[in-house]
Amino acid sequence: MTTRPIVISCGEPAGIGPEVAAKAWAALGRDMPLAWIGDPAHLPEGTPVRVITDLSEVVGPCADALPVLARDFGSPRTPGRANPAHAKGVLNAIAEGVTLAASGQADAICTAPIHKAALIDGADFAYPGHTEFLSALAGDVPVVMMLACDSLRVVPATIHIPLRAVPAALTPDLLRGVITVTHSGLIRDFGIADPVIAVAGLNPHAGEDGKIGTEELDFITAVLDEMRADGIKLTGPLPADTMFHAAARKHYDAALCMYHDQALIPIKTIDFAGGVNVTLGLPFVRTSPDHGTAFDIAGKGVADPTSMIAALQMARSMAYARAI
Repeated sequence: MTTRPIVISCGEPAGIGPEVAAKAWAALGRDMPLAWIGDPAHLPEGTPVRVITDLSEVVGPCADALPVLARDFGSPRTPGRANPAHAKGVLNAIAEGVTLAASGQADAICTAPIHKAALIDGADFAYPGHTEFLSALAGDVPVVMMLACDSLRVVPATIHIPLRAVPAALTPDLLRGVITVTHSGLIRDFGIADPVIAVAGLNPHAGEDGKIGTEELDFITAVLDEMRADGIKLTGPLPADTMFHAAARKHYDAALCMYHDQALIPIKTIDFAGGVNVTLGLPFVRTSPDHGTAFDIAGKGVADPTSMIAALQMARSMAYARAI
């Protein structure tokens, strides 16, 4: 076991990130060491804070006050309204958390939601999202986005692209890479010795032998056969509409889907509040709550911390798996 802290990057100050981080610390602070990176003035009023200058000051759970690596963002936050002037501070908090996790000073980084438009306006942010930025900070290692809850793990092979662009984006090399990273991640981060990955078809009924699309026949099946020969346990391509019921989920450890909604609809239906975003392939553990900045409720004190709590608990579990 390991007892190093998990660091939480502040995310977009105008969103619910500071609130759910504070609530998650209140729920977990007696059980695990945590530290928050950001401007303490952006935390909810009344949050007990212990400003630290070095993560080594967090030597165990801190139930009385949230340890904070305080960084001055230069101005207060306005809940619900992103300030591009905070963009560099947001990105610096992520980068600092990555440095701490990659160096072994922290067990993991858990990232609060960002607001990409503010990062573009204030810091010329050039990445599609958190996942790609983290990959760049880690040296452009190949990474995979996984969404996970207690009863399901899903990986979308393609992420934030229009549905009409998915068939062209799906290539044999892409599938090989996603399967390889997913397989390794299930072993390293989840402690599954010989994982099984169920692979969805792209088309309805997995193409129905070419009657409803041919991608399954053209290359998906061939890639799966090739990787089975390398010793990876794969099932599919399967009709996506029958992969996610309770009985089916007992037969695999993760589901590889061909596009964003094919993966995210089932997991958000099964556990809308408790899903966790995991980045597989990084040399450190990274998780995040599976929700956005929620500007509409920011500052109202009503944000649900369930996903942040689950993200911190999963980060700790993944760190244990890596330490074994």
